[in-house]
Amino acid sequence: MAKREKRSADPESLSESGAEPIKDLREWITRVESMGELVRVKQPVDCNEEMSAIAYLVAKQSPSPAILFERTKSYETSPIGATLLWNILGPSLRRIALTLEESPDTLTVELIRRVKEKLKQRKPPREVARNQAPFYENSRTGNEVDLLELPIPKHWPLDGGHYAGTADAVITRDPDSGYLNVGTYRMMLQGKNQVGLYLSPGKDARLHITRAWQKDQPIQVAAAWGIDPLFMVIGSQTFPKNVSEYEFAGGIKGRPIPVVRGMTTDLLLPASAEFVVEGVIRPNSVKKEGPFGEFPGYYGRPEAGCPLVEVTAVHYRSSPILTNALMADYPSNEQSGFFSIIRSARIWDDLEKLGIPGIQGVYSHPAAAGGFGMTVLSLEQRYAGHAAQALALAAQVPGGAYYTKWIIAVDEDVDPTDINQVIWAMSSRCNPVDDIDLLRNTWSTWLDPTQNPPEKRPYGSKALINACKEHRYLPVFSKRTTLRREIYDQVASRWRELGLPGEIPTVRAFEEETKVVYHEVGGFEPGHQPGEEDKAKDKE
Repeated sequence: MAKREKRSADPESLSESGAEPIKDLREWITRVESMGELVRVKQPVDCNEEMSAIAYLVAKQSPSPAILFERTKSYETSPIGATLLWNILGPSLRRIALTLEESPDTLTVELIRRVKEKLKQRKPPREVARNQAPFYENSRTGNEVDLLELPIPKHWPLDGGHYAGTADAVITRDPDSGYLNVGTYRMMLQGKNQVGLYLSPGKDARLHITRAWQKDQPIQVAAAWGIDPLFMVIGSQTFPKNVSEYEFAGGIKGRPIPVVRGMTTDLLLPASAEFVVEGVIRPNSVKKEGPFGEFPGYYGRPEAGCPLVEVTAVHYRSSPILTNALMADYPSNEQSGFFSIIRSARIWDDLEKLGIPGIQGVYSHPAAAGGFGMTVLSLEQRYAGHAAQALALAAQVPGGAYYTKWIIAVDEDVDPTDINQVIWAMSSRCNPVDDIDLLRNTWSTWLDPTQNPPEKRPYGSKALINACKEHRYLPVFSKRTTLRREIYDQVASRWRELGLPGEIPTVRAFEEETKVVYHEVGGFEPGHQPGEEDKAKDKE
């Protein structure tokens, strides 16, 4: 047998971690298993509440592995033979980093920073032939479609039905511009060839459907129910409405996403998917759907009409893997962990595009309603009103406007990912009567349980909390107790020798020698030596 020649990797195809980008869900599972973060459950498990209960409880463990259910009760003889993956990313920062093509050991703020830069490197998708899309191994169309053969789970006791592809990629096309949107939306099984599609106000697919109906036209839709988790991460975010999420996913991968033309639609589908449905939504076709246990940790709105997808084709790999995302309280909410990274990167990128200087970090806290509810900014204050400006913009930029209720600004010496430091800053640097502002009638969702009666939804409100040192009194603000750098380094070098547990904690602020700083009101004050920029300001 001839010996295969070992090929060196194309440098442009390597991720920031130095590894080849993940090509599909199966490779992702292999890498996660090699990290020791996958559990294979070989005994039969019921997809009615039992799988979701296991995922809910395992997510509260540390470490919290992904779970692959290899056998589903009552579906052992199904001709499709699907397995189900739950707790895909969960609270695991290591799996999130892997999915974003970074080293699993990357620290949180650094991971957010790297993803922010990757979002600027968009790469249009690359269309491939059908023989390069493994999901075309098996296809069914028309009357052959029978979704009841699939182990579609019921997540919560009071859910209105069985929900497929809660970790999915739903593809629609803008009827006016033609751009493709890739989103994540819940889909309730409505029959052997029908699924409902729930869409919050302002979401792209909802806008596409509404526009098509205004023209009295049907709209094509497709969904991948077994996906590389990166599609779940990217599809969950709000991007410009004239740029496809495929381009941002390509930027994360560092190479174009392979896509393939549909069989009964003209949509471009992710070639790496495990299971794909194609269909059509006819004008004004709706059916009652819900409720469903949602990301705030409560059931969503009561049963109501949602667009109805008539499934025209299904395609799947042999023994496909279906991806499932549980919506629950933290840390059992599937979106919490990855939202804290990708949403933070989006908001930080938006602020940079607007020219806001001095941002040292952004963090959407995962415990805040699935990462939606709170954004913390760390910034170096450079001028009067800087913190207030950053707060107002962070509340309304595309990446952070939806739902968020609490936007908090802290100084650069506070780690925005450390909630203990944030609370300390709020308690020692924020004067509520002066430092809290409110925004009313902001973009929210039907799923917000605090807006009652429900008719008040989907409008919301936001609190802007300035937990920075008061800018006009920076030179005289009470001095924080901090370690000297040389003492910290001295202790760090002896940490193991002294038998101290774990790794030495990182410290953001150290005691500094007195310098001189320029202050807009009174000129130069103790802080740092004036440079050319300071001298120019002084002349003004």
